[in-house]
Amino acid sequence: MIGTGTETHLLGRMELDYELLKSGCCGMAGAFGFEEAHYDVSMAAAERVLLPAIRQADAETLVITNGFSCAEQIQAGTGQKPLHVAEVLHQAVFH
Repeated sequence: MIGTGTETHLLGRMELDYELLKSGCCGMAGAFGFEEAHYDVSMAAAERVLLPAIRQADAETLVITNGFSCAEQIQAGTGQKPLHVAEVLHQAVFH
């Protein structure tokens, strides 16, 4: 199944106040953004919505992504380490 339904259902069940950004692609697209010829396009896509929203978020806001390449793009573009939804669930259960 493609989509975010499972993750948003889980976050809702955890009673987290969350926002799903309507940003489209993060720009990394696997190895695409790592390639020198595509770097500018990759960063332009990330700067449309995703990276500015993360920079504007409060310091205690969790940034969650399940995509490995999205996590790389977020960390490189903002310095913030995003969490996988499984890490968020682990924190909720064990902390």
